[in-house]
Amino acid sequence: MRELKIFAVVVVFTLITYWGVEPYAHHEMHPPKPAPDYTFQDVDGLKGLTGNAEAGATLVQANCIACHSIESAGFPQLMDNASSAAAYGVTPPDLATSGKLYNADYLAAFIKNPAKAAKVQHKFEDGAVHPMPNYDWMQPQEIADMVAYLQSIAPKEMTNKEVFKDACQRCHALKYADMQKGTMAAFTPDANIKAYMGKIPPDLSQYIRSRSESYLHEFINDPQKHLEGTAMPRVGLTQDAENQVVTYMQEIGDSSKDKREALGPKFLIYFVIFAIFAWLWKVKQWRDMH
Repeated sequence: MRELKIFAVVVVFTLITYWGVEPYAHHEMHPPKPAPDYTFQDVDGLKGLTGNAEAGATLVQANCIACHSIESAGFPQLMDNASSAAAYGVTPPDLATSGKLYNADYLAAFIKNPAKAAKVQHKFEDGAVHPMPNYDWMQPQEIADMVAYLQSIAPKEMTNKEVFKDACQRCHALKYADMQKGTMAAFTPDANIKAYMGKIPPDLSQYIRSRSESYLHEFINDPQKHLEGTAMPRVGLTQDAENQVVTYMQEIGDSSKDKREALGPKFLIYFVIFAIFAWLWKVKQWRDMH
């Protein structure tokens, strides 16, 4: 009976620590953040305008393809990654999938004012300018037309890897995806991205394990919530695209998660059964001794 009382005291204090002290300490050190906003209500978006894709095609070709490629529409990349990174600080993305990846209102706001939409205005002060110019001088309908065109040429379906590649790989590597082949290295060379961002963005191979899934969603949706002043821009992904990014990070960095979690209950059952037999053996031995 004495052992059961000691065991009960240990259990009570463990539960108090686990359910009371630890969550309180975590709450104080890491206050809860607002849930991700996939509607991007704070941006200067489309404001209900419906675009004309045909008119948008002319505008995109006149204003965008000098820096951006649109391979699927017949506008190839004019410079290789190293050359474009040297010119702009970071490799400009191909726009073929932007209409699928990014929220339409965010995309419109980004065209108008990239630094403001991405929440990186603090990086471009004292004469520094964002590598993409503002197009807020254009008429709102013209912006809506451009967004409509980008949506019209976007693929209907993309794999998780394709979404990660187009959304993240300009800056981030994922070396565990191919180990020594190098195909998942960041498109922008280290020297250029370090000068542009202030430091080399981390390899994301193990971020699904070093950060929680909820943290990743909050951070990708709005990095400033967790790390005020960070150079990482708000990406503007739709909820579906963001889910694909995080899923791909899990496929690469924690591919055995389901198997590992399935083993947990089995081990707990084993330990409970083992503890019962150990306690019964102890009772028997003490009975013989006394």
